Amino acid sequence: MSRYDTFIEDGTIYVGSADGPIAVGELADAIDAVGGPSWTITYSAELKERHPEMDTSDEGLTVDVADMINAMTHSEQFVEALQAQPAETAAEGDISPRLGLFVGKLLENLDSGVA
Repeated sequence: MSRYDTFIEDGTIYVGSADGPIAVGELADAIDAVGGPSWTITYSAELKERHPEMDTSDEGLTVDVADMINAMTHSEQFVEALQAQPAETAAEGDISPRLGLFVGKLLENLDSGVA
């Protein structure tokens, strides 16, 4: 099954696809949506208790959000879902549905750490 890379060029996030790169949205907007250019990995006490086998050795590590974006790869199914979302915003100050879907996956990756 194919995996597609993410890359940032001239301040825009792109995801590869079988048809070529898909413009996702502006890096600055994604960084604003996750709360800043860096992310400190934390695990709740509840999560640690529920999953004692989970490797949490990366807790407290601060990562660069742009570096995490560049490291992301995506399934064909996710890329198709991303491509189907509108790239335009409905109102000023909003993010597009396409960037919103991408940021949701980014947050999921950030929340699961790098261990």
